[in-house]
Amino acid sequence: MKSILILGAGRSSGALINYLLNLAHSENWRLTIADADIDMAAEKLHHHPAGDAVRLDATDAKERKAIISKADVVISMLPAFLHSQIARDCLLLNKNLVTASYISSELAEMTQEVEEKGLVFMNEIGLDPGIDHMSAMKVIHRLRKRGVRLTAFRSYTGGLVAPESDTNPWHYKITWNPGNVVRAGQGTAQYLEKGMLHLIPYNRLFRNQRNINIAGLGNYEVYPNRDSLVYIQKYGLEGIPEIFRGTIRGDGFCRSWDALVQLGLTDATYPISDSERLSYRQLIEGIVRNRKGETTAEKTADFLGVEPNAAIIKNLTWLGLFSEDTIKVSQGTPASIIEARLLEKWALQQDDKDMIIMQHEFDFVEEGKEKRLISTMVTKGKDAVHTAMSKLVGLPLGIYVKFLLQGKMKEKGILIPVSAEVYEPVLNELESFGVSFLEEEIVL
Repeated sequence: MKSILILGAGRSSGALINYLLNLAHSENWRLTIADADIDMAAEKLHHHPAGDAVRLDATDAKERKAIISKADVVISMLPAFLHSQIARDCLLLNKNLVTASYISSELAEMTQEVEEKGLVFMNEIGLDPGIDHMSAMKVIHRLRKRGVRLTAFRSYTGGLVAPESDTNPWHYKITWNPGNVVRAGQGTAQYLEKGMLHLIPYNRLFRNQRNINIAGLGNYEVYPNRDSLVYIQKYGLEGIPEIFRGTIRGDGFCRSWDALVQLGLTDATYPISDSERLSYRQLIEGIVRNRKGETTAEKTADFLGVEPNAAIIKNLTWLGLFSEDTIKVSQGTPASIIEARLLEKWALQQDDKDMIIMQHEFDFVEEGKEKRLISTMVTKGKDAVHTAMSKLVGLPLGIYVKFLLQGKMKEKGILIPVSAEVYEPVLNELESFGVSFLEEEIVL
């Protein structure tokens, strides 16, 4: 019997756990779900006879190693900052590791040791990163066989709210780790456009949005996502003059989120004494106190350089940031305070549906003609529990682990899913779950 350990039972783990449990009997597997909240882990198992829930403090090295030592493969759904420690444990204990997170510099340093031990540390095999890599490489390899010259690659992904459940002016609700929502975009984004390097620091990131149109859905905004340049080598696109990876948000989102950034509300570096005694208005007043205006909203508009009736101010008002509502976070950082507020205001209601959009654009020259291939995937969730986010993060992980335990995955080392050995079977099975791409090819 093979033992699968899943570390973390959070928002994105449900579809993964269900997929593996459905195969547990036929594949002779046993699942262990480990989380700091054992009740949440147990709830995800639905009393399945092939599953066990255990309590785990993932920061306790002794406790962590003890549970990892019993597994054949470890799937980490924990926050990314813990993955280097988990990877070290897996390396020491000769265990294969699978995550949906980006490869960190700490993890990359283990490359030689992982290869020497013949282990698999598969990363970036969720939604974004994950399905984006696999679906892009499938097209890139196909275009190469046609002998075309690629001139641009652009890739956009967003976890959004479905139009029928869009009930707030931000056009957004939370379907994944809320801390990651607040931290999104921190760092400096890098990409190439018309052969020129673009470096966009966090304080300007959300002012650099571009607009796209999704057939049947309308207009959306895209802001740059991390470092696009690292994928030139990983995708085999050396010499390409344009590469851009971006995150999709609803119309008007980026400038309103930029306001939160400029106000310092995504800063997690310092606590605010007695924050639980403050109202949201008092917090904002502390930031904009010396600005022009009679009300906190007017002072905030002056601070941001917008009119008091601007959509940005209306969105901040809708969040209740100028209200006398008391902050519920004790000794909170600005980031933890805004996270708590967003969890209240952006909560998915029971029957709400989320929506994932992914779109790739491939520009190329073929027989002297400039062309573009557009590949688009749209998937909606069923409700607040069975979300598209959980489905599209969890299923690629589960499918890959199945093939790995069946001995069908031969690549070793620290990997991302860019080889045909991985993307062909995983994407084929995803299609059976209704996850597919529609393609359009046009002459420019």
